Amino acid sequence: MKARLTVKIEEDLIPQAKRYARSRGMSLSQLIETSLRGVIKDEELQFSQRWRGRFEPAGQDDERYNSLAKRYL
Repeated sequence: MKARLTVKIEEDLIPQAKRYARSRGMSLSQLIETSLRGVIKDEELQFSQRWRGRFEPAGQDDERYNSLAKRYL
C-alpha cells in the first residue's frame, strides 16, 4: 500500500530531479522510492559483499606488492 509523504527539497533541485526521472521513464516518486530502496539495500549488505569484485589483486610485478611481501612474508 502506498502512503503519501511530504519532504522538503531545495527548490533548484526539483526541476533537475524531475527531468532526470522523466528521462528514465519514471515519476519523481518512483525515482525517490528506487533510490531509497538502493540505499537501504546497500546498508544491509556486509562490507565484503558491497566491495566484492571491485578491486583487482596486485600482481607479482607490482612494486608495492614486492615491498610489502619482502617486509611481511
